[in-house]
Amino acid sequence: MQRDGFRLYPAALDAAAQRALADEVTAAFEEAPPYRPVTPSGKAMSVRMTNFGPWGWITDARGYRYEAVHPLTGRPWPPIPPMLLGLWDRLAEAAGPPDACLVNFYNAEARMGLHQDKDEEDFSFPVLSVSLGDTAVFRLGGVRRGDPTRTLRLASGDVCVLGGPARLFHHGVDRVLAGSSRLIEGGGRINLTLRRAGAAQI
Repeated sequence: MQRDGFRLYPAALDAAAQRALADEVTAAFEEAPPYRPVTPSGKAMSVRMTNFGPWGWITDARGYRYEAVHPLTGRPWPPIPPMLLGLWDRLAEAAGPPDACLVNFYNAEARMGLHQDKDEEDFSFPVLSVSLGDTAVFRLGGVRRGDPTRTLRLASGDVCVLGGPARLFHHGVDRVLAGSSRLIEGGGRINLTLRRAGAAQI
C-alpha cells in the first residue's frame, strides 16, 4: 500500500528475524526499562515505553521533547539495534541515519490516540515503524485532524514508512488483537519507530 508518502511493507521481517529482534529488544529492557509516561495534562498513557539511540522521546509535566537519558534511571538509552538500522537504510529513503528509536509496548488494553509526530527538527526525514507481536488496528488520517481516516492491520513483521506529505499525517492505534501472535512472551505488541530527532549533519 502506498499513499502520499505512506508505504507499507507487509512481512518485511520473516519469523526468524522477528524472533531475533524481539529477543534483542526485550534484553535491552534490563538497561532501559519500559515505563508509563504521563502527558503534560497529567494523564498516564496506556502504553509503556522506552527508547534506543542517542535521543529518546519523553513526555511529562514539562512537555513533549527528546532527552539523552532515561527519565527514571538517568542512564543513556541503549544503542539502536543493527537490524533496525539495516531496515532504515533499505526502506526509509532518507538523507542520513536515525538518531532515535521509540519503543512502545501495548498490552490488550493499550491504545494510541490520533496524533502527529511533530517534535523533530527536520520533517524531511521519515518515520519508519516496525511491528512485533500481536496485530494492531492502525488508523491513518491526514494532515488536518478532521481529515477522513482509514484503518489497516499491522501484523508482526510489518514495516511502514511515513514520509513526504504523509510525514505529518495523523495516525494512531485503535486496539491490539490479543492472541494474534505468540512472539512476545505473555502477549502484547512492541512497536519500534525510527526517526531523526535533531537536524541532520550532512
